[in-house]
Amino acid sequence: MDIVGKRYWFFGLSLLVIVPGLLALLAWGFPLAIDFTGGSLLQLQFEPGKALQPAEVVALYTDRGIGDATVQSTGESGLLIRSKAIDEAAKADLVRDIEAQTGSAVTIQRFDSVGPSVGGEVARRAAGAVGLAALGIMLFIWYAFRKVEHPFRYGLAAIIAMLHDVAVLVGVEAILGHLLGWEVDSLFLTALLTVIGFSVHDTIVVFDRIRENQRIHRRLPYETLVNHSIVQTLDRSINTQLTVMFSLLALLLFGGVTTQHFVTILLIGVLSGTYSSIFNAAQILVVWENREWTTWFRKRGAPVAA
Repeated sequence: MDIVGKRYWFFGLSLLVIVPGLLALLAWGFPLAIDFTGGSLLQLQFEPGKALQPAEVVALYTDRGIGDATVQSTGESGLLIRSKAIDEAAKADLVRDIEAQTGSAVTIQRFDSVGPSVGGEVARRAAGAVGLAALGIMLFIWYAFRKVEHPFRYGLAAIIAMLHDVAVLVGVEAILGHLLGWEVDSLFLTALLTVIGFSVHDTIVVFDRIRENQRIHRRLPYETLVNHSIVQTLDRSINTQLTVMFSLLALLLFGGVTTQHFVTILLIGVLSGTYSSIFNAAQILVVWENREWTTWFRKRGAPVAA
């Protein structure tokens, strides 16, 4: 099985997935939730047939001087309302107005309120957490592979594969945010960091096998050695990730609406992490070893310098 020999096909497939997502990000932006922007989220459950229309709820908010409210239906008799930050007293007044208009009791399923300054701080810390994780991973792999020739390459290749997964998830989130109204909240960050951990773990397994085979097959060409290492770890990598993916798929199908966004991102991220570990990370080492970028823009048939 010649996996490394088809590396540019795999790189191309990665670009085919990442580029549309990045274009969606540029076109539609990143749908940040109140965790990062600040504001309030109120989720209400009405009695069957008593739910207000979204426009009616927006009008109630406007009457109380709370602008920029958006309303999303949840299930048959539920509403999810996002607005600028409100306190408990304002929330109680709004619920009272809604109950008066519907003539029935309303159940508050969720109420979160985050100030703009807190939201900005959370956003900065989230970016810092991802950056710190990337730096820590690179330094750890560099140290762990310090006895191998060019250990820095292993750390940087793992980071590139990790950034591949981050780009996939960011692009997917931009598309789903536009199509389904999903927003980036703290659970998205949790899913992102979890996917980073899975991806790097699988990448290290492949790299470790390359390190072992370098001691055993000293005369084997590097490209052949890397391909042999990937094939040796292929079953383990796929079986391990399939176990996780089946569990996530069951949770996605039967876990309910509240976990749907989180589990979907995890499922896509685990799939991307498995792909990048097998088909991207080790191949980057081969490209680096052969210095293939020196021939990327050379015309066919051009003489090679001695």
